[in-house]
Amino acid sequence: MPNPLNLRPMPETMPGPASPAPAPKLTVVPREQLAAARVLVVGDVMLDRYWFGDVNRISPEAPVPVVHVQRQEDRLGGAANVARNAAALGAQAGLLCVVGHDEPGERIVQLLGESGVNPHLERDPALLTTIKLRVLSRQQQLLRVDFENLPAHEVLLASLARFDELLPSHDVILMSDYAKGGLTHVTQMIARAHAAGKPVLVDPKGDDWERYRGATLITPNRVELREVIGQWKSEDDLIDRVNTLRADLQFKALLLTRSEEGMTLFSDDGILHASAVAREVYDVSGAGDTVIATLATMLGAGLTLVEAVGLANRAAGIVVGKLGTATVDYDELFH
Repeated sequence: MPNPLNLRPMPETMPGPASPAPAPKLTVVPREQLAAARVLVVGDVMLDRYWFGDVNRISPEAPVPVVHVQRQEDRLGGAANVARNAAALGAQAGLLCVVGHDEPGERIVQLLGESGVNPHLERDPALLTTIKLRVLSRQQQLLRVDFENLPAHEVLLASLARFDELLPSHDVILMSDYAKGGLTHVTQMIARAHAAGKPVLVDPKGDDWERYRGATLITPNRVELREVIGQWKSEDDLIDRVNTLRADLQFKALLLTRSEEGMTLFSDDGILHASAVAREVYDVSGAGDTVIATLATMLGAGLTLVEAVGLANRAAGIVVGKLGTATVDYDELFH
């Protein structure tokens, strides 16, 4: 059977207070090796917009703070942030997505051009490009406002046809699902990638994981996994539930991200726990994007899954010390 994750046997170790398992040994990868990795990110993109200002008074109209906005910052969000993370590490990152013919859509195009990501965009005139607007004062988030709707069926079919064209020229396929409609045809995409011998990594959303059937690796956090398998009562119970899930949906591996507890990898070759890198946590938004982008980049560069998990764990520890959706570059990861 093909081994797209280049798996090697792993020690069966789980987190516990008595004897925490060591993180996988850090592998230093030459820049030129990462530059050969070709990662195609497919999914929902959005514009993360930040308004920064001071709060010095309460509104006379209602008991709410008045923010005097003094600075605005736009960043790539969703699948675009995943692709940006892969590009920041030095990979050849492509992005297949749908955006609207509106100001936020044009801003995403501009930011992608600055990030080194190779965009493959389908434009939908009726689509409101997704915006997550965050209002902050003194580095504290006061409010988030979302603008969004779903792309048209015809545009999604065009995106599926474009996927078929792009598949042969990429090493790893990464599905970034934010439930905004961009991955309506994810089941077909996974099947076609599998037939082409390409590993497929999925960052899931919602409780319908049947649509991800046959994915090579899925990377839920604790909340996302709990929605699908229910609340586990112990680590042994968790193992049993995950193994049942993987068998039912034919996932070769599952990486559970566990915030301050690190991350745990489940595969046919065993169970491996990587303890969290001890850093001050400033903002966890976008950390999952960094994890899966690092995994895809390292697998595309020829590393084993165990080696990739060690580097993804390190990258997560770095990115949570930054504000908002951010990236980790080569020098930060390996020095």
